[in-house]
Amino acid sequence: MGKVTGFQEYDRVAPTREEAATRVKHYGEFLNELPAQELNKQAARCMDCGVPFCQSGCPLGNVIPEFNEAVYQAKWEMAANILLSTNNFPEFTGRICPAPCESACVLGINRPPVSIEEIEKHIIEIAFEKGYIKAKAPLIRTGKKVAVIGSGPAGLAAAAQLNKVGHEVTIFERDDAPGGLLRYGIPDFKLQKNIIDRRIDLMKEEGIIFKCNANVGDNVEISTLLRDFNAIVLAGGSTIPRDLSIPGREAKGVHFAMDFLKQQNKRVADRKFEVEDIFATNKNVIVIGGGDTGSDCIGTSNRHGAKSVTQFEIMPMPPKTRNENMPWPNYPMLLKNTSSHEEGAQRAWSVNTKNFIADDNGNLKALKVVDVEWEIDTNGRPLKFNEVAGTERDLPCELVLLAMGFLHPQKEGLIEKLGVELDNRGNVKAPEHTYQTNIAKIFAAGDVRRGQSLVVWAISEGREAARKVDEYLMGTTKLASRDAIAYA
Repeated sequence: MGKVTGFQEYDRVAPTREEAATRVKHYGEFLNELPAQELNKQAARCMDCGVPFCQSGCPLGNVIPEFNEAVYQAKWEMAANILLSTNNFPEFTGRICPAPCESACVLGINRPPVSIEEIEKHIIEIAFEKGYIKAKAPLIRTGKKVAVIGSGPAGLAAAAQLNKVGHEVTIFERDDAPGGLLRYGIPDFKLQKNIIDRRIDLMKEEGIIFKCNANVGDNVEISTLLRDFNAIVLAGGSTIPRDLSIPGREAKGVHFAMDFLKQQNKRVADRKFEVEDIFATNKNVIVIGGGDTGSDCIGTSNRHGAKSVTQFEIMPMPPKTRNENMPWPNYPMLLKNTSSHEEGAQRAWSVNTKNFIADDNGNLKALKVVDVEWEIDTNGRPLKFNEVAGTERDLPCELVLLAMGFLHPQKEGLIEKLGVELDNRGNVKAPEHTYQTNIAKIFAAGDVRRGQSLVVWAISEGREAARKVDEYLMGTTKLASRDAIAYA
């Protein structure tokens, strides 16, 4: 433990941000780095608990007290090695993970938790700066070939682990560049794409092959993959968005959030796209959905120069602090005020959209909405809602962005042609103890298997699936499990 009394002496300090009025004029990241002296203090706040609940809160099982100790001692290479033992891509999670580890921090019982995510980001960035992160190609190849379909965090993690033990890995990505939702779902102001490119370049140096514009089941024959590869990992994500099927849905100006975000990321990258432009400029924008994707739509709309931005959520407003239904160390569903909200947005909860209203030319001009009241069960969970009489109203609106989450992976094409079984939610059926589908050589990992989830879960799934693939190919595996590393 770096400093026994550190958690008593130092308060949690967050990095400063560029002012909202200036950052909305560009798409770059806007968080400043913590000074070295402050970072030392933040690491000193770690209590080195006898039972590190932070590790159990992290789906990757990151060895958090140990890397905090290394940071406190300014042993950056050691800190990076500890962090990379469980997390292939801390430069991603350090930017966009909601940090369930911090929710499980023991210090967080009665004080602000340790700044684990920020420390994690500094570790990897300082490691890159100091030249500690280098390509490490395997010395011996097994002769086994694995195809990974999808280059999001689950696919990248699976590929990295399988390549590490000597298998020849090819990643097939249907878009024009690798990264999945990291590249075309997360705005650049949260994750600049040079961060992804830096990691992809390393993976290529290590021997991983990337094939983009490769839509398996369309311009890449499934039979070819089944013939040429010893194993296949499905890591295509959960890509079918939840729709809002109400009157007026066909109005021009109602779009899925991901269509809006993806094309903006392509604009920033100066990449071409063939669909019609979606702009928020000088429009009244309403975002339906209260999660992170909705927040990303707010930030992007503000950068477009929207006239106004409003975010609706049909659920009640979450509490600001834990209550009896959200005890520590469980991840609490609390009210989040993101950087995008700070840039300007109205927010409303318990609002139901009844129909979209179009003008004579079919263009969206308003929403008809109504307030609702929820019936709550004894555990604090909403059961059903009832409309509040007299609250129905029309709100001017020229652009609606549907950000209500995702249902399941796309079934048409690859999944249907493969004939893999699906579970009752429409995800690929692959039990957690094997990650193997009903077809022996085909495995699944990430959102395509578990449903829409966090980036940290995707990386965890990719790593664990890689263990099972290696075991399938070799009879045993050299890849350690999450628990074996975290609790060694």
